Amino acid sequence: MVPVTPPAPAARPAELPPHHQPLLRTARDVADDLAADSLARDAAGLPPVDEKARLREAGLLAALTPPAPGRGVDWRTGCAVVRTVAAADSSVGAVLARHYVHAWSGRFYAGRQQAAELEEEALREQWLWTGAVRTPAADEGTRAPDLTLKPRTTGYVLSGRRCVDTAATVADRIVVDAVCAATGDVLVVTVSPGARGVSVEPAPDRLGQRAAGAGEVVLDRVTVTPGQLLGRRPHDEESAAPFTALAEPALRLALCHVALGIIEGALTEARDLSRGGRAHRLPGGDPDLLLAYGELASAAQTATAVVHRATGATARALDTGTPLDAEEPASVAALVATAETVVSKAVLEVTTRVLELADAPGLDRFWRNARVLTAHHRATGRLRSIGEHYLNGSHRAVAAAFH
Repeated sequence: MVPVTPPAPAARPAELPPHHQPLLRTARDVADDLAADSLARDAAGLPPVDEKARLREAGLLAALTPPAPGRGVDWRTGCAVVRTVAAADSSVGAVLARHYVHAWSGRFYAGRQQAAELEEEALREQWLWTGAVRTPAADEGTRAPDLTLKPRTTGYVLSGRRCVDTAATVADRIVVDAVCAATGDVLVVTVSPGARGVSVEPAPDRLGQRAAGAGEVVLDRVTVTPGQLLGRRPHDEESAAPFTALAEPALRLALCHVALGIIEGALTEARDLSRGGRAHRLPGGDPDLLLAYGELASAAQTATAVVHRATGATARALDTGTPLDAEEPASVAALVATAETVVSKAVLEVTTRVLELADAPGLDRFWRNARVLTAHHRATGRLRSIGEHYLNGSHRAVAAAFH
């Protein structure tokens, strides 16, 4: 396979800090490396052990942490890196997206001092983060929790099962929420996959995103120390602190950048195949072929513009920090939901139609990856929530599309 040339980063270069330009060049180098064997790794469907090593060696795990003096990157740059990598391999892009967002967990849920200490340790050890913190649900109090915490003299004991979409077997820290059996509070904790009582059941036979390392984490009376407790996850959106309310839309937006990467990777590979004559119709004067590529390129540009707007709003909210106004997270959530709606439609359209335009083994992986990323949620609920926010100014967080 001819390596896919990664497209332009998610944020326009002029909007990114100049000192982060070398990081984007590194991301493009990693993308080139991943593109060279993406087909073989997709077919193998193995846990991303080698992929983690590539990201760590390139410095991307250490770089994609929350910004602080002398370390970390701003939100726009982080998303640009995710999208660049995802264009070459969306499984690895998803690993990096969840790593970056879950690296913010201390800031979303814990106090300032604990968050700073956690980030310093993560940077020093070059941790790979993953996690599965659930969105508050209307029936949450009526159904049995899948994860429970039982208090003991110091700390808790954690038990249950939780599906994790990336790096389940190779992550250094997993962030989950669990219900305290004594108080009913939903607490957010970090767990080491190597801890006693932790095991993972891999999911190697997924339709797509096969190299992302999804699996079900089984926790059998795992010790959780006070230092592993980050804080409370609100029972509903209205009771969330404004900055904490950004955690869910931030993850969904990062995954929108993975979807944009799929769009760009699929279009680039199909275009290169068409130019090389490996297409169902030869390029040149074929008006139908030109129309098809024009429609798909326009869909890609539209999705990029909408995601770009949501990225800017999220970046401004994250930069504001804890003094964030209560209305801003709802506005961010509405923009993110709009981005999800547009990009999910575009990624399915593009990845389906490129199969009609070009012919090569493995081109179907873009469609499979897109289906896994978008299949579990309908646009109807998102659109109703967007309408509710627009019409009534509701602060209720807009329903998630990507998980």
